[in-house]
Amino acid sequence: MLKGNALIGQSGGPTSVINSSLAGVIKTSLSSTFIKHIYGMNYGIEGFMQEMIFDLGKQPEKVIRGLRRTPSSALGSSRHKVQDKDFPVILNVLKKFNIRYFFLIGGNDTMDTIHRVEEYCRTQKYELRGIGIPKTVDNDLFGTDHTPGFASAARSNILNVMQGGVLARDMQKVDKFVIYQTIGRDAGWLAAATAMARKNEDDAPHLIYCPEFHFDRDKFLKDVDKCIRSYGWVSVVCGEGLKYADGTPVSASTTKDKFNNIEFGAMGGTSVATNLHGMIVDEFGYRGEFQITESLIMSDFIRASEVDLEEAYRCGVEAVRLAEKGDSGVMVSIKRKSNRPYKIEFGKVPLKEVAVSAKPMPPAYFNKEGNHVSSKFLDYMKPLAGELPKFVRLEKVYAKK
Repeated sequence: MLKGNALIGQSGGPTSVINSSLAGVIKTSLSSTFIKHIYGMNYGIEGFMQEMIFDLGKQPEKVIRGLRRTPSSALGSSRHKVQDKDFPVILNVLKKFNIRYFFLIGGNDTMDTIHRVEEYCRTQKYELRGIGIPKTVDNDLFGTDHTPGFASAARSNILNVMQGGVLARDMQKVDKFVIYQTIGRDAGWLAAATAMARKNEDDAPHLIYCPEFHFDRDKFLKDVDKCIRSYGWVSVVCGEGLKYADGTPVSASTTKDKFNNIEFGAMGGTSVATNLHGMIVDEFGYRGEFQITESLIMSDFIRASEVDLEEAYRCGVEAVRLAEKGDSGVMVSIKRKSNRPYKIEFGKVPLKEVAVSAKPMPPAYFNKEGNHVSSKFLDYMKPLAGELPKFVRLEKVYAKK
């Protein structure tokens, strides 16, 4: 068996549970007969090339244990896109620290990084086992039922929309509408998850718009008008990646990041929520609110899903076990066996099938109008979201003289 040291890094946006995966890798590596030392990249591959490397084996046990319930990225993250000139530098540092087991926790772009580093080392006759550990709140990784980080961010969104909906309902004589925007560049999983907040016909959210469908301004305004006529107000949830039929972002953003992804929100344009807000005001003259959480939901540990925390840890454990068995160039995957009772098993998927591309929601998870979800999606979401609070409302029993 291959013996040497292991390296773990975190990349991209943080989550409420990414450190739980980190803890799983550390704990399992420390007990491995093939791994001598477990190192951590400080600030991802960018920091690694500068030899900013933690000796994780020297961390106190209480710190490693505490990672399972600590949000954000404890190692520090990076969005550096690896260039051809970086590979010799990376290989030199790998050799210097005798790293033979290479783990990265992240999303599409991160899986691309592992895939390329592992391939380069193979061409240079340097034996390295590269394993990806899934992480993204967007839930858009191919090859896995869902990704650690998604359930907790979804739960945060659900609770936001639940509470914001109660506020908007009670304030409908002042504000006729509320628009809630969530992150989700290419897929609508997070926006769709807010449907779990709706228990009664008039509960929020009434309308959900996801990047899987082209945005139609006229249809949107008709949907809004119908809801206000029915309920007296309207709750709208939208994904940040919403686009018109010609590909133009509804946010009007034109700025792109290092991976050529459009930067939505404050950079390079307005936002989807503010633009939808303006459409309603211009058409109907109503007063309303917009709510934009941006990255706050990504590390909302107070609302973290217990299922998410446990699965994230187990993904870290599984990554080390796969590497010990000789696997390389794969990502840990989660396979759902059943919804009731909720059962999963762990598997693996080739990195080349995961890297770069984003996984949209299946058409069957939406209603026919494309402005809400189907019962199939609710069945998918329920085990991940966990128990939700139950609010009451006053019955309309008016006084009589």
